Amino acid sequence: MHLFYTPDISGNIYTLSEEESHHCTKALRLKKDSVIHLTDGKGNLYRCIIIADDHKRCTVRVEETIKAFGKKNYAIHLAVAPTKNTDRFEWFLEKATEIGVEEITPLICEHSERTKFKTDRFQKVIISAMKQSLKAYLPSLNEPCTFAELIKKDFIGNKFIASYQENNSSLKALYKKESDVLILIGPEGDFSNKEIELAKECNFTAVNLGDSRLRIETAAVIACHTINLMNE
Repeated sequence: MHLFYTPDISGNIYTLSEEESHHCTKALRLKKDSVIHLTDGKGNLYRCIIIADDHKRCTVRVEETIKAFGKKNYAIHLAVAPTKNTDRFEWFLEKATEIGVEEITPLICEHSERTKFKTDRFQKVIISAMKQSLKAYLPSLNEPCTFAELIKKDFIGNKFIASYQENNSSLKALYKKESDVLILIGPEGDFSNKEIELAKECNFTAVNLGDSRLRIETAAVIACHTINLMNE
């Protein structure tokens, strides 16, 4: 299945952007009458037939619309301190999207080494991963948020802060299946003691993700995978 991201799709006849048209007709070498799929990133999956295979204006006809394709009965929100190395954070965004995540917030913490982000670049990574993994929902990428701001926001569901500073129970032991979840992943050097206490005051539960000391991006991906695996 070939999947293309078309957030502005409407009607039964649609023309892909020049970039997507080139990818479709040149890179994938798809021709007239080939079947492709489109998604608006909001859960709608469109099965389409190519009716004009122009490399700048590839046009398709929508044959079938599948609503809520791949919809889950739980949602994962990961608030993650960006890594000093941008490539590592992009790797996390890619893998979390492939595994299944609904919302991502770059988290500015007391020990954070990076506070500026290439939001446009991050968005492109997420879109590419959504298409590659054949998903119809595009994860929300929020603006960077400070730790103090995020823990005070309303959230209905399980709230966890992952830390290796304490003898915490595992995420797997405490998460309630089919529940929405917000998981905080700290920077290199972990959250400060003050941040952990503030999170607990806001009804977050401290958890561990295993016996090993993990990199930021590894911890975030493991947390994401654990929740999805528990809900299978």
